[in-house]
Amino acid sequence: MNRTPAKHFAPLAIGAPEPFRQLPVRLERMLHFVPPHIDKIRARVGELIPQVDVVLGNLEDAIPADAKEAARAGFIAMAQTHEFGATGLWTRINALNSPWALADILEIVPAVGAKLDVVMLPKVEGPWDIHYLDQLLAQLEARHGLPKPILIHAILETAEGVNNVESIAAASPRMHGMSLGPADLAASRGMKTTRVGGGHPAYGVLADPGSDGSPRAFVQQDLWHYTLARMVDACLAHGLKPFYGPFGDFADPAACEAQFRNAFLHGCAGAWTLHPSQIEIAKRVFSLDPAEVAFAKRILEAMPDGSGAVMIDGKMQDDATWKQAKVILDLARLVAARDPERKGLYGLPGA
Repeated sequence: MNRTPAKHFAPLAIGAPEPFRQLPVRLERMLHFVPPHIDKIRARVGELIPQVDVVLGNLEDAIPADAKEAARAGFIAMAQTHEFGATGLWTRINALNSPWALADILEIVPAVGAKLDVVMLPKVEGPWDIHYLDQLLAQLEARHGLPKPILIHAILETAEGVNNVESIAAASPRMHGMSLGPADLAASRGMKTTRVGGGHPAYGVLADPGSDGSPRAFVQQDLWHYTLARMVDACLAHGLKPFYGPFGDFADPAACEAQFRNAFLHGCAGAWTLHPSQIEIAKRVFSLDPAEVAFAKRILEAMPDGSGAVMIDGKMQDDATWKQAKVILDLARLVAARDPERKGLYGLPGA
């Protein structure tokens, strides 16, 4: 069970900072993964910080077992060396059932917890995983006098995790959001694909046969539509942020952009970028089209208080579309504050 409403926002350790009542307003279009055990990549983090919204030190998958401790030490050094400003600093620790997770938490939080915004927790099966990390983080925050709570971001990558997605979202006020982890989820479900995200050419719908015997059209479908929709609903119902996870085919930027755009249209706030070439794709997709921003401005100008209904270009706009327009314009202001080029495209001089 989760905590009762009366205790939901109470710190879990004496002296720990109070949980956030609402998530801090941050732009998080791309969560850019960095392998901290590789010196030459870590040396370029200073150049990377102004280019991305989140720098994430990866300690889990893709880090060899014999490099786990080096990755942890590299992340700590990276965090201590740089100031991140408006760019978020996250780490993906190892899974809780691994030999490395406890050391990840016990070493990173005392060393750089004051700079750390989010701990990404892989292979979350249920609220019990969140409760464990929640309590441990509170104890470490109290012990080391950290001024703000470190948030938790869950990766949805097992069948049990998908089954428990609602209770995971509700598990703690420390929850930041969730990411879809398609590769591990495919293995957990026994899906017949080895692709890391994206579609599959054999998964689709065949058109009905025509009377003339002409070839029947085959349209590829999205393997992840159902799970992504469940995750988005669970997150937004609890005020959290949903994200698309990895797209593994770096040689196919068009397919990467299509997958990111599907996630964006579903309601995702951003996506993982595993390769520098994906940064601009995520920035372009999750930054909004200038025409969408312009139309949202027209709706808000026509309905300043969000009440009633108006006709714009022959289409009725009411309180529901006013709310949609406000979401778009709020995001556009965040983007404009970090991106001078898009600020001009959006026509938001006061952003």
